[in-house]
Amino acid sequence: MNCSVAQSLEIVGEWWTLLILRDCLMGVTRFDDFQQRLGIARNVLSSRLDTLVGAGVLERTPYQDNPPRSDYRLTEKGRALLPVMTALREWGDEWITGPGHEPVVAVHEPCGHTFTTVPTCSVCHEEVRPREFHIEPGPGMSDPSLLPERVLARTERWHQRVAAGAPTGATATTAAAATTGATGSGFPTAEPGD
Repeated sequence: MNCSVAQSLEIVGEWWTLLILRDCLMGVTRFDDFQQRLGIARNVLSSRLDTLVGAGVLERTPYQDNPPRSDYRLTEKGRALLPVMTALREWGDEWITGPGHEPVVAVHEPCGHTFTTVPTCSVCHEEVRPREFHIEPGPGMSDPSLLPERVLARTERWHQRVAAGAPTGATATTAAAATTGATGSGFPTAEPGD
């Protein structure tokens, strides 16, 4: 499937894999430590680690010859999963355990405060709010059916407004969403009969 989400899930979408990655991000590197912390069967752990090594998410580094033992360390590709894992943890904190019951919190060491992540635009550096972005075909799209017609139609309307000189800021996006039934997140809301 020509979808980055689907292809990513092929590597990291399995339950045990996410827990292994969580532990890697907390500094766990050894097979026996993963096995003890997670209570995972050794054959399952071995398979998941092999998948992550094969995908370039982890690298296997021998630390003992007899018997052979290795550390499993995150690669740059693996460390790039930090925002994904942080977002998943924060979602669980908000919607599963509830505010005030977070099992762990993240502390920004330079200022010493706990924090949550805020998505920002890599160009203007403004916070990206749910009604202030949309999804559109990218340069690698080979199957236009990946995007529902409603998303493509919304994207086309946005491009037409921009070409006509209409404002594109938060107010314009929110107003357009209100009139089109779109969430602004690139994923239109379902309407009866859709």
